Amino acid sequence: MWGDWKVRVRLFVQRFWQPTSACMTCMPGSWTNVLSVGHWAIALQTGLFTGILAVLLTFTPARKLYAHRYGNALIVGCLTALGDAYSHRSHYRIPIVEHLLTGVMSGLIALAASYLLEDRGRRIRAVWARVFG
Repeated sequence: MWGDWKVRVRLFVQRFWQPTSACMTCMPGSWTNVLSVGHWAIALQTGLFTGILAVLLTFTPARKLYAHRYGNALIVGCLTALGDAYSHRSHYRIPIVEHLLTGVMSGLIALAASYLLEDRGRRIRAVWARVFG
């Protein structure tokens, strides 16, 4: 019982930081307004909504997609697009572009994290040891 909830909490944390980072990346002026409270509020709301949706999906048969790297990235991207659309209106001229772009970016972040952070960051530790030996 507790093992399932431990996994769900870890999943929530992962699905919180990936969409938040993607949202901060894709909003217009994000890099110049990185200290903007408004931008952070929208990004955190997107991450929170996506994290909640990701945990709710663990109670459905769709939870099997989390076990595969590409399925996980697909789920994260789709949930982030939904979370971003829920959090705010698009800042771009075409309404849905920002939400889709944020979803794609979040899926790519999830895919990169799956490669870099597997086995407790084995690849990162290997590069670190090679560089700073």
